[in-house]
Amino acid sequence: MNSATKVSERLIKKYPNRRLYDTQTSSYITLTDVKQLVLDNEAFAVVDAKNGDDLTRSILLQIILEEESHGAPMFSSAALSQIIRYYGHAMQGMMGSYLEKNIQTFIDIQNKLSENSKGFIEGKPFSPEMWTQFMNVQGPMMQGMMSNYIEQSKSLFLQMQEQMQSQSKNLFGAFPFIPPEPPKK
Repeated sequence: MNSATKVSERLIKKYPNRRLYDTQTSSYITLTDVKQLVLDNEAFAVVDAKNGDDLTRSILLQIILEEESHGAPMFSSAALSQIIRYYGHAMQGMMGSYLEKNIQTFIDIQNKLSENSKGFIEGKPFSPEMWTQFMNVQGPMMQGMMSNYIEQSKSLFLQMQEQMQSQSKNLFGAFPFIPPEPPKK
């Protein structure tokens, strides 16, 4: 994080009593308020008031935990278990990058849908019911966009696989490989 980024970010301090203090509004806030900052696309950083450690990721994970605990969860237990298995695994970094790229691709698709829907209802934001109607009308276009998404995801996975093979060759290339002799009868 450079100094220009720090200046534009909203600073939130977390105190030992687990309270969050917004330095911009000079008031205490809740996780719900932090969630609203995320929804509003507002840049912020959460730091430990005592030692200045960056706690932003920890707070974002708390918000995700609360969201997953209430209502309809986004992740299945199987998906969460699989993510946990990647921690400490050689592919941890690649998996994180893969997930980020897929999420960005999905966001791009969503933005394109929003852009295509402008003027559909004279600039009014869509309600869930309106989105349902729009999606029913836009079925073929959505199908094409999802096909592109799947192709991009497949391409990213293949790139990740090629990187792993290349890294394996580089790592083990120095060792001579002699295939084992078949057992004698």
